Amino acid sequence: MNTRLLMTASALTMGLTGIALSFLPQELAGYLGWSKGEPVVLQLLGALYFGFAMLNWTAKASLIGGIYGRPVAMGNFTHFTVGGLALLKWLGGHSVSPFLLTFTLVYALFALLFGYVFFTHPKLKARAVS
Repeated sequence: MNTRLLMTASALTMGLTGIALSFLPQELAGYLGWSKGEPVVLQLLGALYFGFAMLNWTAKASLIGGIYGRPVAMGNFTHFTVGGLALLKWLGGHSVSPFLLTFTLVYALFALLFGYVFFTHPKLKARAVS
């Protein structure tokens, strides 16, 4: 699997989400039908997304799944799996908006891809091709 493409796609997805949450928290809360509440919570979430995006962007050239890249694969797999399950649970009890359904599908796709990277060994894949 081309982990460079996977890391770039996840970095861009999380980076754009982080920027939107950091700079437009009240607008996004209103669009999603949530109470405006305290925008600082959404801004902190945006900082988290942006930080994770920077981690993925800087690690994209590394061997992900190897001994040094395994924590990055584990962190991404955990984030997208737990986040995807939480989104699925939330969608089960609320009206489905196209935006949240799309976000859930993106999470599920990244969870599957990072699961594949995390549970396969990069050296074994390289030997099988030779």
